[in-house]
Amino acid sequence: MRWILASASPRRKELLEKIGLTFEIATACGEETVSSSEPTEAVTQLSRQKAFEVANRLWARQEDGADEVPLIVIGADTMVAYQGEILGKPKDEADAFRMLSMLQGRCHKVYTGVTLVLCRKGLFESHSFYEETGVVMHPMDDAELRWYIGTKEPFDKAGAYGIQGKCAIFIKEICGDYDNVVGLPVARLYQELKKLGISVLHDSDGIK
Repeated sequence: MRWILASASPRRKELLEKIGLTFEIATACGEETVSSSEPTEAVTQLSRQKAFEVANRLWARQEDGADEVPLIVIGADTMVAYQGEILGKPKDEADAFRMLSMLQGRCHKVYTGVTLVLCRKGLFESHSFYEETGVVMHPMDDAELRWYIGTKEPFDKAGAYGIQGKCAIFIKEICGDYDNVVGLPVARLYQELKKLGISVLHDSDGIK
């Protein structure tokens, strides 16, 4: 079994490494389109597009005989939403200030959509799910907002913050899976794989 992470995110890579999974990275590079403004639907659509784009590309490149080795491709996408509005990566400092001002002192939701594509003998099977986590930030004054934006950390993060980085000092409360906010709910991933009859637990050599 070849495990493929369809993401270049260093955070998702670290989360899979943390549980001992041996995997390869193949970044999704296709054009992404979303037909829904509803966060759970949008994040699931994006995870499916990433997983299938990588699955199709890798399967097409298989050498003769390699189709006997199944592939499992993991596609994931994370979104931050406040009162139904999806907050992507900020365009500039003003946009980061707007997003963080909206979130500070309030509860917002973080959604990660995950799609698993199992490829074996030329056949593809897929399974998608999403995880939701509530996050409450402490109130932040303008000086704190400008300091955090000045670290440059917000600019490649959905919602303009990284919970595992410097923004940790402003996180008051989490309701749900912390790893989901980082980018991949690995506990839920394990449970979904169990439902599909796919085991990642083996002998003393650990998880494969």
